[in-house]
Amino acid sequence: IWSVINLVPVSVFCYTLLDLTWLYAFIGISLLPMFFPNSFLNKMQLGKTTATYKKLGVDIINKVTQNGDYINRLVRKRFPAYRAITYQRSSVNKLLQQTYMYEKFHFMMFVFFGLTTGYALSHHYFGWAFIISITNVVYNIYPNLLQQYIRLKLLLFSQKRKATNTAPAKFTCR
Repeated sequence: IWSVINLVPVSVFCYTLLDLTWLYAFIGISLLPMFFPNSFLNKMQLGKTTATYKKLGVDIINKVTQNGDYINRLVRKRFPAYRAITYQRSSVNKLLQQTYMYEKFHFMMFVFFGLTTGYALSHHYFGWAFIISITNVVYNIYPNLLQQYIRLKLLLFSQKRKATNTAPAKFTCR
């Protein structure tokens, strides 16, 4: 539902007002972030602590996402043994790689939405440019910040685990 709500405006704009040549060009350019190394995404990290992300409300978004705190609680009510992350290194690494994959996807979408916004502005479709820009923030920028936030929490989790050499009583990653 979340994707449909956010993709409908840009889809309608592209279908009705974007020249097909530009659409193909935008798609091609937008695919480039898929090939970025993870180290590039690490350099784009907004903050070095979770406090930066909390100030922007990313921790709140973390609660309501499809794999967020609220959903995990509902799943645990039905399946008490379920954990989004276990205390094994492979579990942490799997989630870490997943954050990079999601961030690359939303980075690609960010580029596409940005190029589409630029096209809308250059053709004086200011209302569309505004709508697509707002959608870009909601659908792409915040999800990327969320992936960065999760990676920071994973790093803190790993450091805490190494320091105590035992599993903490509770860890909520998402």
